[in-house]
Formats: sequence, C-alpha cells, structure tokens
Amino acid sequence: MNPPGPFEHGGNIHAVARLTGAAPGQLLDYSANINPLGLSVAVRDAVRTALDDIIHYPDAAAAALKSAISRRYGVQPALITCGNGAAELLYVLCQVRRPRRVLLAAPTFSEYERAARAAGAAVSYFPLTAEDGFRLDPDAFAARLAGVDIAFLCNPNNPTGCLIRRGEAETVIAAAARAGAWVVVDESFLDFLPDAADHTCRPLLAAYSNLIILQSLTKFYAIPGLRLGFLLADPAVGDILDRAKDPWNVNTLAQAAGVAALGDDAYRAASVAAVAAAREELVSGLAALPGVHPFPACANFVLARLAGTTAPVLRQAMLRDGILIRDCSNYPELSPAYIRLAVKLPDQNAALLAALGKNLKDGNP
Repeated sequence: MNPPGPFEHGGNIHAVARLTGAAPGQLLDYSANINPLGLSVAVRDAVRTALDDIIHYPDAAAAALKSAISRRYGVQPALITCGNGAAELLYVLCQVRRPRRVLLAAPTFSEYERAARAAGAAVSYFPLTAEDGFRLDPDAFAARLAGVDIAFLCNPNNPTGCLIRRGEAETVIAAAARAGAWVVVDESFLDFLPDAADHTCRPLLAAYSNLIILQSLTKFYAIPGLRLGFLLADPAVGDILDRAKDPWNVNTLAQAAGVAALGDDAYRAASVAAVAAAREELVSGLAALPGVHPFPACANFVLARLAGTTAPVLRQAMLRDGILIRDCSNYPELSPAYIRLAVKLPDQNAALLAALGKNLKDGNP
C-alpha cells in the first residue's frame, strides 16, 4: 500500500482487505483506537430490540439519548447536541462559525484541519515536540490566539497520548474568551482514564460561553460502524448547530445503542481496568524491542518512534503478517519515524509484539 495521504486515518480495514484479498475479520487492526472489549451485551441487545423501530423516523430531539448523556456526565440536556459521530459535529461547527483563522497543536487529529479548511479557514500550527514529550505549553499556546476564531485542543491528544490538565486548558480558554475565540476541547478518549472526572473541562462550561466540548462515543463503546457522538456548549451555540444540521442525523439504532451504552457501568469499569493493564504491558513490551521508543500513554493507544527503519516500511512488513499499524507520516510535525498502536487484549498484544520483533530483527524489516 502507499503511505497515507494528508487526511488519511487508520482503521481503513475495508480498503486493506480489498488490496490484500484478506477478509476484514482476518486482519488485526492496530491502526484504529477502539475499545478492545468490543460491543457490550447491553448495546447488542438494545440494537436488536430497536431494529423494528427503523420503519419510523428517528427522534429528531434525541430525547432519551440526551437524558442518558445528562445522567452519565452531569450536564443539563440544554447543553447537549448529538451527532452522527463527533466528526459530523466538528464539520457543522466549522460551517456555522466560518472561522477565518484556526489554531491547532500539532501533531493532532487531522479532522480538525480538514473541517476548518472545508469552511475556508487558514490553519496555523502550534508545534509540539518530542524533546518536550509532546506536552502543550498553555501559556505559549494562549499567546498565539490573537486573530484566531477557533482553537482546538485534543485531550488526551491523538496521536501523542499527552494529557492536558484542567487548569492548563482553562488558561487557554480564558485567554481565548478575551480574544473572542472559541475553544473546542475534544475529550473523545478521556473516558479511558480512571480519573477522567479530574480532567474533563465540563465544570468550566458554566463560566466560559466560548468553550465547546466534543466527545465521540464510538471509540469507548466500540461502535465506529454505527457512529455516535455529542457536543456540549452554551445553549445559544447549540441552537445554531441544531438549525444547521440534518434533523435526523442520529439514527434510531445509534440512539438506542447510546442509551444502553451510557447506562452500562459494569462495561465501563471493565474497559478502563482492561485497557490500563494491557497498555502497561504493551508499553513495556515495545520498550524491550530494538529500535522502538514508546512515549508515555494514558488512553488506549501508544505513540512510538522507530530507529533503523521507517513507518511505511514497517507497515508493509506488518501487513504481510495480517496486522495493520498506523503510519504517522502524514501528521504535521511527525516524521516517517513514528507509528501509533492501539491497545488491545493481552493475547492480541502478544501477537503484535512477536510480529514487530520478527520484522524489526536486524533493523531491516
């Protein structure tokens, strides 16, 4: 396969299957950051139960889903806008705001830039460096906000895995409020942290009308094929978004899945525990491989730097073993020396490490 294009993602298992002739189920996908526990029983049952309801239009108000989000995250339903995945809301947001300038930390999730450019914005990067462990300097970032209409913060950041403390985020949000800018904090991977409540920016919503929190439910609840996400913002922003989006953007099955998922406390606790244990073992295993430097991680993925080979070369070699890894060559501020790996279950991680070890042998996969 060719290296990924400017906005290409991991997880494109269908394209890989077409190219290789393998069935998608035969591939081990480490390029997409999805909960390794898979679908919860509650979600599977809810989707089956809701199947007969698809002869009706979905609830345009998504009332039950908003109630479930409200209970789970302790926010008022008036602050919630539901989306066909968080990415849909990202694009609607940029289309209604029509920003002239957007500021991004880099590397970060590429859809921020893609949505901003689709709305006609000029995009500026705030570089994060490996020497600093890819940590964001909130004061330096805030100093770049003059003339910016929207700034994006991904927390934890994809692909680096770095966490932004709430106080650090507030430094940026407060400066943005003074500069007349919106700050979109993407908390799509925060649920994987056992202490997520200590880091979320939700407590800041009452104080800052320029704060918008974006959250995908597809990663944590393993429903990327169903698509589901939501956004928290001042009701005035929500009203603008509601008028701009498809009124039936969240289908009946996704709404049912969301209600079931958000009420499944046992699945959530099991997921956090399983990912934390597997991540620790995976990082240790990667660090023991020759020419691999994993960076500290707190969510369900690990960024690693290679020495002696490149991500495109290693990706091709791993693909021959039926394993997809994320070549990070197309992230601004990252070189072809970087890969990102999802955290999966222990036996899958063992297979990954064995294949990496084989392909990295002698530094020449």
